[in-house]
Amino acid sequence: MAMSTSDPHTPAVVLADPDILMVRLGELAAGDPGRVAVRTRAIEWYLPMAAYLARRFTGRGEPLADLTQVAVLGLIKAVDRFDTHRGVPFASYAIPTVMGELKRHFRDAAWNVRVPRSLQELKLNLAAVTGDLAQALQRSPTTAEVAARLGVTPREVLQARGIATAYRPVSVQQPTAGSDDRYLIDLLPVIDHGIEAVDNRETLRGLLAELPAREQQVIRMRFYADMTQSQIATEIGVSQMHVSRLLTRSLTRLHAGILADTDTRAVTAATGPANGMRRATMQAMRIPGRGATDRSSAPVFHRGV
Repeated sequence: MAMSTSDPHTPAVVLADPDILMVRLGELAAGDPGRVAVRTRAIEWYLPMAAYLARRFTGRGEPLADLTQVAVLGLIKAVDRFDTHRGVPFASYAIPTVMGELKRHFRDAAWNVRVPRSLQELKLNLAAVTGDLAQALQRSPTTAEVAARLGVTPREVLQARGIATAYRPVSVQQPTAGSDDRYLIDLLPVIDHGIEAVDNRETLRGLLAELPAREQQVIRMRFYADMTQSQIATEIGVSQMHVSRLLTRSLTRLHAGILADTDTRAVTAATGPANGMRRATMQAMRIPGRGATDRSSAPVFHRGV
């Protein structure tokens, strides 16, 4: 037989019908010294219900402990806002309140990247609508069919599907399946700047062969032997100013030749053709890595020198 007490201020209330707790809580004034005890007892009574509702939202990337705290917060709000004069069971009011608090948590606090609420709500409806259409059509519905059922555009449906990655993005440092030493970042494509150097190198092979022997020699000594203009001047018996003019003239000619060879690539972004072509020539003659010389170009310079 259920135990009861005639004193509503008694904390240890044991009742067969938990709604009696809510009735007693509603009868106590806000400043009544017994209200805190009855309120605490009511919250504790319904804690298992809050924990059960929290478990329904597991598997969505949020820890169960966090979900339980949110559910308990919703339960406390339900206890404080419940009106006993409405004549409905407390559970009928508390369950939607706790569920709403949990959904609000996922909507407002669980997203790593903030997305519009309309897309969040649309994403929640996608699964149910897609399932209903698949059952009715006996096949997977198209994006246009899903959009028509939801009253939105196909683009909005695609956007709603795409925001799944915004909720819990995958780290690029995560190991790939079946490997502990290979990560997702290793699978991402990268720009291979060496491809442009290959194009320049192949074009330069022909252009360099067309230069006068003296200019070929100067370019070979400057970019292949990595000599300074002063060293080149001493080696061939001319002034440093003359070496500078030879280099400028040769690089300008090579620059024009490469630009004529392609209409879609910009070989240089420098302030002048000579400076820009100097960098392009050095890139074409050197393999990736500072100071590493591509000696496959050596025969080009030796011809006619």
